Amino acid sequence: MLLIYLCLSTSYTPDFEEFSITVVIVVTALFTMTPYIRADLELPRDEPIRFNRHRRKVYFYQYRMDRLHPFGRKNWGVQPIAYNWEDLTAEVYRIYVPTAGLKEEIMISVRKPGSDKVIDRVFLTSNPEKGQLYWELAQHFMEHGLEGLPHFEHEPWAWNEGTYSNPFEQRAPKVRWPAEMDLESRSAPGGDEQ
Repeated sequence: MLLIYLCLSTSYTPDFEEFSITVVIVVTALFTMTPYIRADLELPRDEPIRFNRHRRKVYFYQYRMDRLHPFGRKNWGVQPIAYNWEDLTAEVYRIYVPTAGLKEEIMISVRKPGSDKVIDRVFLTSNPEKGQLYWELAQHFMEHGLEGLPHFEHEPWAWNEGTYSNPFEQRAPKVRWPAEMDLESRSAPGGDEQ
């Protein structure tokens, strides 16, 4: 950018080498920063998970990004998906982060039906204790329903109507399930809404 400014404001004329280095730097910066800027603008307010015990399915509202194709549409955006409950497991991952040291994350792993091959992973939480608690609550709900679940201090609230401490979160796209999946995830096989 400094080179472009110098060329426009003075009579300085860069040689081919300086010009090509500047072009390489600008293109590299563009491809490096675009996925993160795009994710900041497109990331929804929340990525909810719906558990439907009557259908024995779990519905994920997940945002996907592809850093190798920052300007593409195919592998970008919200991709709601449903999996069978029996194909899900929770896994703990330890990741070494150079600036923070060893970090643990809890992921929900999806196995291919009838095998142990993992076909997808969905982030659950970065706190192992919370991850264990969340997974135990999900297991209990899928086996026994609402009976026996602990009383929660705060009532659940919809992210789309919530108030936020960060004003930029208010600008994030609202969670919008596809109509068919929204109805299926909230109803029993007979059509009764849960």
